[in-house]
Amino acid sequence: MGITRDHGRQFLADIAELSPLLGIAEYDGGLLRSRAEDLAAQAQGFRDAEAYWQWLADYVTTKTIPS
Repeated sequence: MGITRDHGRQFLADIAELSPLLGIAEYDGGLLRSRAEDLAAQAQGFRDAEAYWQWLADYVTTKTIPS
């Protein structure tokens, strides 16, 4: 969950890379920032932004890709 694959390589999902789109969703779409972050996380396969940040924290502390 939260990993994209490209020809066998693994990349960690990164909500921060979606920052410009978050701003558009927030200002042009009228969404709260937290809702825009949840949508970005969901687009990466996570339940919400909180689940993304927890997954990332687990990755950093264990140095392995969480299941």
